Amino acid sequence: MAVKSIHSDEYQELIARLIKARKSKKLTQEQVAEKLDKPQSYIAKYEKCERRLDVIELKAICKIIGIKFQDIV
Repeated sequence: MAVKSIHSDEYQELIARLIKARKSKKLTQEQVAEKLDKPQSYIAKYEKCERRLDVIELKAICKIIGIKFQDIV
């Protein structure tokens, strides 16, 4: 059975790991957003689980943060 909710425990854990990784690299939401050519609100919304990331977006964010996709999922 596929889990699709941004409110699932698994998705919440994924986002928490992504936030922790961003902060450990001393990157702000603004810096990540700039590299993605997105507004800062894009980062804030997925970090607050107001929008869902797809796999392609997640891979791009991992690359910008400097972490391996396999390590975050």
